[in-house]
Amino acid sequence: MAHAAPAAHGRHHRRMAAPRTGDTTGALTRAVLLGLVYGVWAAYINRQQGPVDAGNVFYGILCGVLFAGIMYGLARVGPRMKREARATAYGAFGGIAVGYLNSLTDHSVLHSGWIGLVTGVGVGLVAYYRYYTREP
Repeated sequence: MAHAAPAAHGRHHRRMAAPRTGDTTGALTRAVLLGLVYGVWAAYINRQQGPVDAGNVFYGILCGVLFAGIMYGLARVGPRMKREARATAYGAFGGIAVGYLNSLTDHSVLHSGWIGLVTGVGVGLVAYYRYYTREP
């Protein structure tokens, strides 16, 4: 008569937490910090050993804000995308960002494109592996 056994009092079942769809504070912090690094890096490359002037500072701020905005947008929209599309978006974003920084160093367009392509494929593969192993 197991079904007639008295219920254990004082025991509570723990409910599973709802899956997080997006960590907006963490995503914003990461986007701002990476945008700051990207902006400083772009301004440093654009300066080309000359003095720091208002144009370089504005250029760095502009590049950093654009990078952070796109990064934050991907972090917000990404969880609603399929893993293949999400990995492709991050790969394309990483490849374009690195290819653009490489183009600021006076390399040829083909060299910058090649560096961007290799970086984009690498970022896309790593992102796909991460999403494939961590998503249900």
